[in-house]
Amino acid sequence: MPHNRPMANTAWQQRIRRAEKLSEQYPFAAEILGFYQHVAKFQEDVYREIDGGMAGVSPAVLQDSSAANPFERQLLARFPQFLNVVQKHGPERVAQAARELRSAADDVWSDLLNSVWFQANESPASPEEFLAFALLQPYAEFVRLHFRLQLEGYTQALCPLCNRKPAMGVLRQQGDGGRRSLVCGFCMTEWEFRRVVCPGCGQENHAKLPVYTAETIPHIRVECCDDCKTYIKSIDLTKNGLADPLVDELAAVPLNLWAQEHGYAKLQPNLLGM
Repeated sequence: MPHNRPMANTAWQQRIRRAEKLSEQYPFAAEILGFYQHVAKFQEDVYREIDGGMAGVSPAVLQDSSAANPFERQLLARFPQFLNVVQKHGPERVAQAARELRSAADDVWSDLLNSVWFQANESPASPEEFLAFALLQPYAEFVRLHFRLQLEGYTQALCPLCNRKPAMGVLRQQGDGGRRSLVCGFCMTEWEFRRVVCPGCGQENHAKLPVYTAETIPHIRVECCDDCKTYIKSIDLTKNGLADPLVDELAAVPLNLWAQEHGYAKLQPNLLGM
């Protein structure tokens, strides 16, 4: 009798399980987390295809952020299927964008993917750009895993790999306190960053950097800056070691609304444009 090999416990499977758990725990986030699960399943399939097609691709190409995407044709071929997933499971705004893109020509898709891939200094703004962002994200994460990134001594606020603004922060135990890292929402690179510094403008005055939490989600902090009026959410793993930064940040929808009502803009939208 053949032995059934257990399925690898991939990052996407861990995120999907976390999204399922948080959907039960936080009913207010169930809809967005349900949509994310469909996106994550599709992304995992894309990642597997890219990983399987690595033969013949020079690591130097992956390490050149200005180089063309060697898997562009592969991603373009999957774009219609991804748009179908979004049409079926996404919120109306992105579902409508997917419907419109579904009837566009291939060169429109290609231009969109290339624009989002190379626009490191600009955050995606339109629903169409976030769709391209989500399709490209597993490739960006693939590049990170194959990139020999030297993080020692790196102190900048932008991602050391793709030069994007961080989408979230993470607090990990260090001595009697917590050490803060920033996390890129595109390639998922994580790097250490000083705890009392705004990643948006560099403000260091503690009085101008208020931090807010909510009783319903105590392990997620809203770290604001009263100078540049931006905020970033940090996941405090010292309070909840089971949290997944990407998924838990998505689930904290009420904190986004609170920050916006108080005049703060998010430093960098997450994978789903929130």
